[in-house]
Amino acid sequence: MISGSPIERYLNELHARYSVLSEGQVADYIPELAKADPGWFGICIATRDGHVYEVGDTRQAFTIQSISKALSYGLALQDRGEDYMLSRVGVEPSGEAFNAISLKPETGAPFNPMINAGAIATCGQILDVDGRTRIQRILAYLSACAGRQLGVNQQVYQSESDTGHRNRAIGWMLRNFDILGEEPTEILETYFQQCAIQVNCRDLALMGATLANQGRNPLTREQAVDPEVVDNVLSVMSTCGMYDYSGEWIYRVGLPAKSGVGGGILAVLPGQLGIGIFSPPLDAQGNSARGIKVCGDLSRDLALHLFANGSAPTSSLRLSYTGSQVTSSRRRPHTIQQTLRGSGHRIRVHELQGELIFSTLEPLVRIALKQAPYCQYLVINLRNVVNIDDVALKLLIDLRGSIGVQGVRMVICCAGSFAKRLRKAGFPEDALFDDVDAALERCENALLTEVSGAGWIGARAVGLSDIALLSGLIGSDLMMLDAEMPARTALAGEYLIRSGDAGDSLYLLMTGSVEVSLPSDSGGKGSRLDVFEAGMSFGEMGFLDGAPRSADVMALEPVSFRVIDRALFDRLGQERPDIKIRMLEQIARQLSANLRKANTEAAAYKG
Repeated sequence: MISGSPIERYLNELHARYSVLSEGQVADYIPELAKADPGWFGICIATRDGHVYEVGDTRQAFTIQSISKALSYGLALQDRGEDYMLSRVGVEPSGEAFNAISLKPETGAPFNPMINAGAIATCGQILDVDGRTRIQRILAYLSACAGRQLGVNQQVYQSESDTGHRNRAIGWMLRNFDILGEEPTEILETYFQQCAIQVNCRDLALMGATLANQGRNPLTREQAVDPEVVDNVLSVMSTCGMYDYSGEWIYRVGLPAKSGVGGGILAVLPGQLGIGIFSPPLDAQGNSARGIKVCGDLSRDLALHLFANGSAPTSSLRLSYTGSQVTSSRRRPHTIQQTLRGSGHRIRVHELQGELIFSTLEPLVRIALKQAPYCQYLVINLRNVVNIDDVALKLLIDLRGSIGVQGVRMVICCAGSFAKRLRKAGFPEDALFDDVDAALERCENALLTEVSGAGWIGARAVGLSDIALLSGLIGSDLMMLDAEMPARTALAGEYLIRSGDAGDSLYLLMTGSVEVSLPSDSGGKGSRLDVFEAGMSFGEMGFLDGAPRSADVMALEPVSFRVIDRALFDRLGQERPDIKIRMLEQIARQLSANLRKANTEAAAYKG
């Protein structure tokens, strides 16, 4: 097995897979772009909550180029509003190259803001505000999306300006049709600078995560893009963002995206994550050749296609607590219980919910890896999970392997209908449990053996002096009780108490263990409430209040026990009130301890 995040391992494998790809040519129509190393290659994923996975040349600087068009369109929408922008720039795919002189014949409006004509027109709609020029506002806008201050690469800007004759022709045509309301020179220079803003692959992923997060940067928490325009930006990216490959892109990859001739691709899974890819060699459509391949694999392997996942899902992590906060229902001697309270933090329980797909399970994978150095047992509770796709299933299996080499044993409970798929995928049978209580008990037993040695189990038979209820009584008192209390036995599976029985006896367990469970409507075994071991007493509640029994008590193995009936208890009140008071004090202590345990667990369940 290999340690580390299974997501990072996957990205490294993906990077290695396409590092050897030699397809495509570095853009050379802008002289400065031709200087890029065709071997540069980075992959980055940024989640909606700001975690970044990256591999390769993710910090290598390059110019944003046409990727800027998507974000500047958002700024223009904020400045001018949707109706005004639609009167100046359309939102229909052109089916032509990015630098085509593509204008609607009746109005002269560009078909969409993702081609050069539309981007230049968009740039002209951005306002000078508070003494800041267009490029200053665009730069601040993109910087807020990236979460750091960006700058313009002056060499690339100058190179673009010196060779931008076709774009200048487009600018004057836009002025001719009154799409631009002023002489286009300053607008064109702004556009050239906008395309020359210097970014890296990580910036692109965080820009994507900002759009995925309704315009709020997941690291800085700054509202970089107005939420009202995010849908507009993502829609145009979906239909027009990949030049004349846009239709096949949304069909195959299914992510709103924008590419640039600098070798970058920015992709967004709304509500979930952003992707940044950087590799300078371009294909015939002007998109990064490696980037196209990588995004296709990411979409397929991680099930990221927008129309497969629908709207933004709820986080899968519903509740998390430790074995110190919540213990199994097996009652243990006080010293053993104290050991669990002190060492139970080594057991972690994560209750999941909803649909498990890559983006809902990824935060759990991250948390589990972070906790691994301080944890020995991880319980994954699937009780509230409604579906697990194949990607999430593989992530669960890979997570078990990743934390396993760090000494953490992962088990799953409440798998229900998912158990068959888990077994088929390689999850071991002995790591699957029907309920969280059984999983917790197994982890507790293993932890106690590690902490205290095998001796913690102790003898299966105890004497009266070992019974917690009789603690503090002297030898003569115990001898008297020994003579008065009937001794009984039961076989495994035999019921000592049934729900509805009269609560007229108190039981002291001398050997073996018994299970307390709620009765089942079907008449079979119900849900487990408690497990008592030798040295413990049970039946106190019904015995004290005289109400009928509310639960069943069944022997888990052959047991022997003693019985204090009501007649004996009443006689002790008359003849030996000191003994009765001592027993009532012990019952009160036990009920108080149970209440504290219930309060601790209730707090844990509240999160």
